[in-house]
Amino acid sequence: MKTISVPLLAIAAITVPFYAQPFGAAQSAPPKTAAAPASTARKATTPATPAISRALMNPALLKSKAPDIFRTRLTTTKGDFVIEVHRDWSPLGADRFYNLVKNGFYNNAHFFRVVPGFVVQFGLSPSPSVNKVWKDTTIQDDPVKQTNAIGTVTFASRGPNTRTSQLFINLGDNARLDEMGFSPFGKITEGMGVVEKLYAGYGESPDQGRIQTEGKPYLDKNFSLLDSIKLARVEGLPAARPAARKSVPPAAKSTAPPASK
Repeated sequence: MKTISVPLLAIAAITVPFYAQPFGAAQSAPPKTAAAPASTARKATTPATPAISRALMNPALLKSKAPDIFRTRLTTTKGDFVIEVHRDWSPLGADRFYNLVKNGFYNNAHFFRVVPGFVVQFGLSPSPSVNKVWKDTTIQDDPVKQTNAIGTVTFASRGPNTRTSQLFINLGDNARLDEMGFSPFGKITEGMGVVEKLYAGYGESPDQGRIQTEGKPYLDKNFSLLDSIKLARVEGLPAARPAARKSVPPAAKSTAPPASK
C-alpha cells in the first residue's frame, strides 16, 4: 500500500506501498518484527483466470438494490465463512457488495493483506481487465452507524467517497476507524475461526499496484501461499463459478488502515 500522507489523517508511514489499507486510521507505531518473506514462490503452473462475466466489464449495469438483510457465503482455501449484510448499516456499501458478489467479482480473489489482531484485506480481482474497469468506479460514503468491531466487514478506501471493491474484515476492536469514515456494512456470523487462520506470512509484501495490473499470475508466482476465495455467493441466489491453493503459519505486524487504489 502506498504510504498515505494526508495531513488531516496523520497515518504512520509504512515501508511497502499498500494502496488498500483502511484509509486514514490514526495508529500507534506497529511492533517491530522480522520482515516477512519477500516471496515463497512455488514452481507450478498458473491456473488460467476464469471467464469474466460481461456484466463485470460494465459497472453501470450493476445497480441492483440489495435486500434489507442477506447472507453471503465465501468458500475459501481454508474453509467457509458467512457475511451477514445489513443494508440499513451502510446502504451504498451493501448494494455495491451485493452486486459484486452476485456477478462473481470476488471469485478467485486473494486475501493479500492479513495482519493478525488488525485486519484481513481483499477485493482485487484476479483479472487485470476487471481491476482496470473498477479501479475508479467509486461510491459515495455512508454515515458510520456501526463500530468497526471484531468480525465486522467494511470497504477500504483512499479518502472520502473513494470506495470501490476492496474490503477488510476487522480482526480486532478497530473503533478508531469509525471517526475516519469507515462504515461497516456486515459482520461474520459463521466461520470467524476460518478468517483468523488465513495465511499471514507475507505481511505487507504483496504490491497492490501489481495485483491490479498483473492479477493472479503475479500472486501465484511471488506469494504462492496466500489463501484465496474459491467461490463467493449470495445465499438463496444461483452462484457465479470457479479454483484453489495452500497454507503455512503467520508473521509480520502492521496497523496501517485499509485504503484502496
